[in-house]
Amino acid sequence: MHRGTPVTEIPSRKSRYNNNAKYRTDMAKKTNIQLKNPFVYQGYVNPTYFCDRVVETEELIGNLQNGRNTVLISPRRIGKTGLIKNSFYKLKEMEKDAICIYVDIFSTKNQQEFVQYLGTAITQDVLSRGQKAMKRLLQFFGSWRPVFGQDPYTGSPTVSISIEPSQSAVTLKSIFDYLSLSNHQVYIAIDEFQQVTKYPETGIEALLRSYVQFVPNAHFVFSGSKRHLMTQIFNSEERPFYQSTVLMGLEPLHEEIYYDFTRRFFEAKKGSFSQEMFHQVYQRFGGVTRSIQLMLNRLYETEKHVGSEAQINEAILHIVNQSSMQYEELINLLTDNQQSLMKAIAKDGCVASPQSDEFIKRYNLPSTSSVKTALDVLIDKDLVYRTSTGYIIYDHFLSIWLTRQ
Repeated sequence: MHRGTPVTEIPSRKSRYNNNAKYRTDMAKKTNIQLKNPFVYQGYVNPTYFCDRVVETEELIGNLQNGRNTVLISPRRIGKTGLIKNSFYKLKEMEKDAICIYVDIFSTKNQQEFVQYLGTAITQDVLSRGQKAMKRLLQFFGSWRPVFGQDPYTGSPTVSISIEPSQSAVTLKSIFDYLSLSNHQVYIAIDEFQQVTKYPETGIEALLRSYVQFVPNAHFVFSGSKRHLMTQIFNSEERPFYQSTVLMGLEPLHEEIYYDFTRRFFEAKKGSFSQEMFHQVYQRFGGVTRSIQLMLNRLYETEKHVGSEAQINEAILHIVNQSSMQYEELINLLTDNQQSLMKAIAKDGCVASPQSDEFIKRYNLPSTSSVKTALDVLIDKDLVYRTSTGYIIYDHFLSIWLTRQ
């Protein structure tokens, strides 16, 4: 049972998950997508390979269909993107003409890039609906000069657009004008929305709010991983988005349901997965979905029956060794103080007070002020995360790699 979950919730949640099993089976037959390895740790395929989130999916769909723009907050790698895409998948089943657009703005640095990412996501959606739809889009946005290409891995057609910085505000208004003229319901998810707080331009929140509220056929999900920034945007009285949305949180998957999901795939290949070993994996990675999925992906590839700690450790070391070059490059970009602090946190696992004299002396760290500066940078870079019990290295494989140096 996951911490903080009411005892009465798990039977209800599990029964709803089990009731959804037939849908997952039928979906696998309908899509004809049979993955060699069912444990997807990047991207989203379809509900067959998506664990649980039945309650959350229903809640998010209900919000969107009833005109409630939603703020979705959770740490990274817990499964926000998967939940959004699973909800969009089912929305398209329920509303055949629905338009669902997902855009991740984590790497954007200013308003121009935000508008460009949003415009590209809309254009990519239109491209999937045929040449006539694309022609209408290009007629509406006469200044857009799309660049067409092909995804090197899937072979699917791709498109991107570029926007002049001086035209970003005008183009943003045009995008919302275009959405309002659609005869369809439009669902838009903007992931890592807290990134807008870092833009050099002022007023982007007010600008977006002024457009969002006047497009009745468009409904939004604003998701983010930095709780304090997302809370400031949507819960502060002086901010434009105050009281304009409903809030959803996302906790790690329930261990019992996650184990059932795992066990079924191993049994389907006439194998097995010990519940005790799954518990070890779940606890060791703190319920973080992406890390556990990566472990399950590796174990499914190499093992038929998983029942020993040695198998778990072998999978961990394989993943850590595969990532060692990436980790070396990442650490080399940090200052000596930041590196030392990361290694100290990794060795302790979870640190309640990294600025305490005892912690600083034990690991021969610099002054309290230097530790605070380094900690702020590591948190901002999403390398260190603050939990209810203390600070951790959020990438558990990176933490293991650091302890082995």
